[in-house]
This record gives sequence, structure tokens and C-alpha cells, in this order.
Amino acid sequence: MTIASSLSGKQSRKSSNLFDVLLQPARNWIDAIEVKDQKFARSVCKLIPAQCPFERDIQLFGRTLFHIPPMCKLNPFYEQFVGLRFRALCYLADECGEDVSMYCC
Repeated sequence: MTIASSLSGKQSRKSSNLFDVLLQPARNWIDAIEVKDQKFARSVCKLIPAQCPFERDIQLFGRTLFHIPPMCKLNPFYEQFVGLRFRALCYLADECGEDVSMYCC
């Protein structure tokens, strides 16, 4: 066993901290939600935005003063919500044959 492989093994074990362990059941629950209802799928697409609503450029007289980065990625369930929205969009497009362009802004 080399030093590099033993160090990489230790780093990967440290990456799962208590916070991640505590949130994992909720993440698994969101990931397990199946989209099988048209009304539910539409609600999910309306509730979860396509883009982070907090990201923006602050401008004055046509010049950008500063940029506010997307803070949605600070949400510990961000990836699960994006996945749920994607599953809802796919259900509406593939199973129901709806035009989902109104949900993709």
C-alpha cells in the first residue's frame, strides 16, 4: 500500500461528516419520490425554479458593480430538488406528451 493511496482513503472517509450523515435519510427520501401524477408534476415544476432566483448582477448606469453568486447551492438538498424537478419535467414530456417549454425559463 502506497502513501498516496492511504492518504486518499483517509480523505474520503473524512468527507462524510456528521452533518451529511444526519441529512442522508432526507436526501434519500426526496430521491425516492416517484412522479406519477400530472398535477403533482406540474406543481413541482412551478415550485422549484429552473434557475437560482438569488443570482444577479447589480448594475448602476449600465455598469455592473458586483455579482451576487447563486446561493441555491448552499442548500443541502439542492441536488435532490433539481433531480425531482427533472423527473417531473420528464414525466410531463414523455408520459403526458405536454410541452414543457413554459417551465424552462
